[in-house]
Amino acid sequence: MESKGQSPYNTRLFKTGEQSYTVKVASAESKTEPVQNFAGSKFCVEYGDHGPLMQRIVDNLQKAAEHAASDTQKFMLLEYCKSFSTGSIEAHKEGSRHWIRDVGPAVESYIGFIESYRDPSGLRGEWEGFVSCVNKEVSAKFQVLVDSAPELLQLMPWSSDFEKATFQRPDFTSLEVLAFGSSGVPAGINIPNYDDIRQNEGFKNVSLGNVLQASYGGSASDKPVTFVSDQDQELFKTLKGPAFEVQVGVHELLGHGSGRLYHKNSQETKAFVEKKIASPWAEGKILDGPFYDEGSTWDSAFGKIASPYEECRAECCGIYLCLEKQVLEVFGHSDVVEGQVHDIVYTNWLLMVRAGLTGLEFYTPETGAWRQAHMNARYVILRVLLEAGQGLVKLEVNEANDDVTIQLDRSLIPTVGKTAIGEFLNKLQIFKSLGDVANGSKMFGDYSKVPEEMANLRRIVMARKEPRKLLVQPHMSRNDETKQCSIVEFEESPEGMIASFVSRFPAVDNDLWALYEAEADAMKNQ
Repeated sequence: MESKGQSPYNTRLFKTGEQSYTVKVASAESKTEPVQNFAGSKFCVEYGDHGPLMQRIVDNLQKAAEHAASDTQKFMLLEYCKSFSTGSIEAHKEGSRHWIRDVGPAVESYIGFIESYRDPSGLRGEWEGFVSCVNKEVSAKFQVLVDSAPELLQLMPWSSDFEKATFQRPDFTSLEVLAFGSSGVPAGINIPNYDDIRQNEGFKNVSLGNVLQASYGGSASDKPVTFVSDQDQELFKTLKGPAFEVQVGVHELLGHGSGRLYHKNSQETKAFVEKKIASPWAEGKILDGPFYDEGSTWDSAFGKIASPYEECRAECCGIYLCLEKQVLEVFGHSDVVEGQVHDIVYTNWLLMVRAGLTGLEFYTPETGAWRQAHMNARYVILRVLLEAGQGLVKLEVNEANDDVTIQLDRSLIPTVGKTAIGEFLNKLQIFKSLGDVANGSKMFGDYSKVPEEMANLRRIVMARKEPRKLLVQPHMSRNDETKQCSIVEFEESPEGMIASFVSRFPAVDNDLWALYEAEADAMKNQ
C-alpha cells in the first residue's frame, strides 16, 4: 500500500484466495480499481466499504457546513465530505489543515479514522468523532503553557538536532465533551496524527476537562486505593486529579508535540549527517541513520509498537517536565519550595508507578502480547524506574495477604528518577527521529517483557483487579419547534450505558444488517 501511495487509515484487508487480497476503502462512493500484482500476490482495491453509513455522515456534514461559523470551518467540513465520499485520505488531511487554522472556536469538533491503537498492526484508524464546548477559563491556563513551550522544550534531554527547528504554536484548549463517539473516551488528545502536518504545519492539543473530572476527580470513597501505602492513601486520593491534569497537559503539548523525523535524501537529513553527531551512549559511534524512507511515516515504519512507544515517550515527557517549577506554576501550583519535591510531583510519579503495575492486567502471558498501548507504555516506565535502583521504587510483596505495596522514595525523584527517565527518553527520541526501527524496537521490546518476578506480581494484580470504570455520556437534543436544547443524563450503571448509546446513536439496523450479510461468508473464512 505504501508503494502505491495508499494510506491504510480507512481500509480493511480481506484474503480472497491463496495469493489474492482485497483492500476495502471506506467511502460513500463505490468503485473497483484494476487488479495489481505485488510481491507475487494479486491485490484488488475496492471503494465503498461501509458505503451507506459513510453516506449518512456526508449528508449530515454537508448540512453542518451550511451553519459553519467561518469559511475556515466550512472548508474543513467540505473537505471531510470529500474524504468520506471518495475515500481520499489526502482530502481528510486538507480538512485537518483547515481544522488547525480554526483557532479558538467556541465549539470544537473532529471526525474521521483517527487512532490506530486498536489495530493489531498499528496502522488502521478507528472511526471516531466528538463535539465539545471550550472552557475558556481553563484554556487560558493552557495558553500560558503554549507560550512557555519553546523554553520548556530546551529542557528536554535530547539536543536541538532532534527537535523541530520552529515550534508550531498549537491551539491548546480545555474542552467539556458534549458527545464522543468511539470505543473509549480519552482524557487528552494531540491531533492530527499525520506526521507531515504535525512537523511542518502544526497541530492542536485538547484536554477533556469533564472526562478528567469523571475519571480522576477526588473520591469520597473510604475504600483504599490498591497497591498504595497507608501513608500515601489520603494524598493520592486528594491530588490524583490535579496531578493527572499536569501530566495530560505536558503529555499532549510537549510530549506528542515535540521531536522531529528525518527522511532519506531530505535537505535536513543531509545537514544532520554532515554534523557527524556522536551517539550519547556508544563512545566513538556517529549517529548516521537509518532514517525514514521517502513516503514512510512513524506508524508505517514502527508498525504495531508505534502507538505504545509514542505513548511511552509522551508519558516520560510528562513526569520529566513536571519537576520544573515553571510547569507547576502554570497549573496553579505556586507553592513550590526550592529543594523539595512538590506533592503534585510526588503524586504524579506515584500515579505512573501504580499505572505501570496495574497495567499488567492488559498483558497476555500465553502470547506475550500487550492489549493496550498506554498500559504497555506505563509498564515500560515502571521497568525503567525499577532498573534505576538505589531504592527509588520498591514493590513490597506481602505473601500473607497476597498483596503488593508501592514504596516510592520522594527524595530520589529529582536525582535518580530524573536521570533514569532522561536517559531513557533521550534514546526513545533519537531512535524515533532517525527511524531506527531495529534498535528502538529492541529496547522497547526488552522493557515490555514480563520476567518471572513481574509475572508473580501480575497474579496479585489480577486477583485484586477492580471493574473497569465506564463513562456514561449524556444526550443533548434540540426541539425543532421551540429551538430549545435539552440534556438527558443516564444512570451510572451498565443499563445506563446502554440507554445512553441507544439515545445518542440513531438506529440504522437495515444498513448494518445489509453490510453484515454482504460479507458474512468472508468473515467466516478469515
